[in-house]
Amino acid sequence: MRILYLHQYFKTPDSPGGTRSYEMGRRLAAAGHTVHVITSETEDRRFWPRWRVSEEAGMFVHRVQVPYSNRMGHLRRIWAFVAFALWASVRATRTPADVVFATSTPLTIAIPGRVAAALHRIPFVFEVRDLWPDVPIALGALRGPIATWAARALERWAYRGAVRIVTLAPGMKRHIVSTGYPESRVTLVPNACDRALFADDECAARVRAAHDWLGDRPLVVYAGTLGLVNGVEWLVEVAAEAAAIDPDIRFAVVGGGREHEAVERRARELGVLGVNLHLIGEIPKRETACWVRASSAAISLIIDRDYLWENAVTNKFFDALAAGRPILSNHPGYQTEIAVEAGAGAMLDPADHAKAARQLVGLLRDTEWLTRASRASALLAEERFDRDLLTARLERVLVEAVEGAGR
Repeated sequence: MRILYLHQYFKTPDSPGGTRSYEMGRRLAAAGHTVHVITSETEDRRFWPRWRVSEEAGMFVHRVQVPYSNRMGHLRRIWAFVAFALWASVRATRTPADVVFATSTPLTIAIPGRVAAALHRIPFVFEVRDLWPDVPIALGALRGPIATWAARALERWAYRGAVRIVTLAPGMKRHIVSTGYPESRVTLVPNACDRALFADDECAARVRAAHDWLGDRPLVVYAGTLGLVNGVEWLVEVAAEAAAIDPDIRFAVVGGGREHEAVERRARELGVLGVNLHLIGEIPKRETACWVRASSAAISLIIDRDYLWENAVTNKFFDALAAGRPILSNHPGYQTEIAVEAGAGAMLDPADHAKAARQLVGLLRDTEWLTRASRASALLAEERFDRDLLTARLERVLVEAVEGAGR
């Protein structure tokens, strides 16, 4: 097949961020399909509507420069979504394909997806990674009756135009079906584990050796965005409580975002910054993998909003499994239930920092639990969430979409 893969924020292992599309795309290319990825470059502050094409891991990657950052305000983000949707629509209609596969967020990625599918007369498959616009509406990012109506209309329009929908969690599937979309055409393809990327013990050893504050001490790693929904200040509070119980335990925050300054400020106020809690900043995915592999346990953080955590499928969860490390969390929901039921992780008290610190210290000092949880984590990565296994499931969806269209 010729696959037109639309993802506004396509990342490779050499850049910060999630790499689901990269890993899925390169495997589809290796299976013999022609994959054209249409995406954006976000680092530069200037908008430059000129396309750059490169061949990466067997895929043809088309990039246009559209500035975007987690630090941007809501209006600037919406502008970035709309600008990319318009330029991607033009590019997509000029790229021959047999199927269009568009992955959110943002939901506006459905615009070039449906436009290209209509003009090429090919099927459109839509991947829903987040329940947009429910989440931004609940968070107040989308306000007013007009904006809310337009966002929900775009959601319905995106679903109606898709011959198949791929989603990452059962709750997301239930929501899509509740809108009237046929359940038989929704396929669950959860996030996945890139075990080879997280298997390097040598780079993990280098991480520990390179930092005097770490050495062979227990380490908890948070690897992800420092955004409003993550609430990383919670970890700062827990680190302060843990310092009084077991000062040898270390915390590393790997990532960046609009809340970085607030997290740094609170850590300084509590006297843990550079003591038992260290801010590593944004680094490429390959280096992040070394930190997760070097950890005693990884942690997933989400603020106390059920519409955020009930369908959570965070990269940090699957990265912990890929590295064979226990996964802690401060929230319930889909991924936490999986970890706890499998014995691969534990939930810490989200409301009581002191209690959460006691729980965390107890787990990190329980060598038998760490060993069992690490084994259970690795088993989940191999048997349930292996990237090759889940890419094959996605491939079947795309093939069935093309076959159903008579191509």
